[in-house]
Formats: sequence, structure tokens, C-alpha cells
Amino acid sequence: MILACFRAAGLLLGGTNQPAGPSAHPEAAVDVLGFATLVVGGFTACAEFGSYAFVHPVIRRLPAASHIEVEQGLLRTFGRVMPVLMTATLALGVANALAAGGQGGPAGWRWAAATAYIAALTSTVIFNVPVNLATGRWDPQHPPENWKQVRDRWEFFQGLRSWLLLTGFALSCAGFAIG
Repeated sequence: MILACFRAAGLLLGGTNQPAGPSAHPEAAVDVLGFATLVVGGFTACAEFGSYAFVHPVIRRLPAASHIEVEQGLLRTFGRVMPVLMTATLALGVANALAAGGQGGPAGWRWAAATAYIAALTSTVIFNVPVNLATGRWDPQHPPENWKQVRDRWEFFQGLRSWLLLTGFALSCAGFAIG
């Protein structure tokens, strides 16, 4: 598979006497939009899904004050980077779906991926962002009485957006594999 990709890109001679390089295979021109869609979408999906599947299960078991302190710390890291990456993922996914030609596969696959990205960002803005804003203002030593229920709601929608982002990325990959 990897060798086939290199051959398609003209990076290997493949046992022929043809010159190597993109000019040898004009159909293998670099799809910069598609590449950016996969890289940014893949990174974003992996970061969010990794947080959901591997980080937050550990955080949930911490005592209240520690739990809130860690969440506030994550807001200072993930909270600064992920809004940019999630928006970029959505913009690239929609641009890739709108693009005529390219190597991203049939339009249906590209639009399915874009739809998953749209749903992920919409869910985030409606459900996760308000909880993040509230969590950032909490005093870890004196949290609100319902802090656990609020965080549990956030966790549910974190799972939803993580699966949506991962699905969008998988659909983008499938489109490229098919296309």
C-alpha cells in the first residue's frame, strides 16, 4: 500500500524505465486541500478522542478539588488550541466537500465527513463551551453543589463530539482510499 502511494506520487521507479517525480504521473498531483483536511482532521480527532477515552476516565476518579483543578488546567491548554483546530477541521472538511475534482473520493464521502465535523462543532458550542466557561470560574475548594452533574453532562457531550470527529476523519480517509 505504501509502495503504491509512492509509485503513484512518482517517488519510486517501480521497476520501469520511466523517470520518477510528479511530472511522470500528472494524475498524481498533490491534493494540498485533501492533505490538510486529513492532517488537521486526524490530529483534532485523535486529540479529542484520546482525551475522552484515556485522560478523562482517570480525572473522573479524582477527589472534587483535584478533579476541578485538572479540568481548569486542561482549559488552559486544550481550551486554547482546540477551538482553532476544530474550526479549521470544519472549514477544511467543508472546503474539501465543495472542491470539484481532487483526490478525496466521491462527493458523498466528503459531505458525510463534513457533516460529522459540523455536528461536532455545533455540539461543542451548544453543550461543552458553556460548561467550560463555568468550570473555569469555579473555586476548586468550594465547588457548586451540582458540579458533578454538570461535569457528567460535559463528559457525555465530550464523548459525542469525540466520536463525531473520529467518524469524520474515518469518512475522509475512506473517501481518499476509494477516490
